[in-house]
Amino acid sequence: MIAYLVPAVVLLNGLAAGVLFGTQLGGWPLLAALPADRYVHAHAFFASRYDPAMPLCLLGTLVGDVVLAVIAPDNAVRTLFIVGAALAAVTVTISLTKNVPVNKWVQTLDPDALPDDFEANDPRWNWGAWNARRSWLTVLALLVNCAALALLL
Repeated sequence: MIAYLVPAVVLLNGLAAGVLFGTQLGGWPLLAALPADRYVHAHAFFASRYDPAMPLCLLGTLVGDVVLAVIAPDNAVRTLFIVGAALAAVTVTISLTKNVPVNKWVQTLDPDALPDDFEANDPRWNWGAWNARRSWLTVLALLVNCAALALLL
């Protein structure tokens, strides 16, 4: 079972890390530079594409790391999978409590008729800071999972 689960976890974690790292390189700088109406349009576009896939990748990483921590053949590998699971859990928590609510709210807005108080409540800076945190946590989880895989080889 471990021979099949480890590659699956590394794949799911790698997909999540790649998307989030890519967001830091291109998506976020674009969103930060746009005027409010274009930001709302672009953010809603991105969120509707990433939201279906990212939960599967992040939850798959978390569940897979937990299972691997239970069945790991030695303490060093077990510890790495526990750390990977913890990093994935924090990423999921940030996603659910900080980023997803903003994504859902932005998708309800009409870019041509923004609320009068939008400038005062512009969510992008808070969203961007939390997105950076979860991006680096997911990349770190990938490094930890790769280290566990290396120990297994």
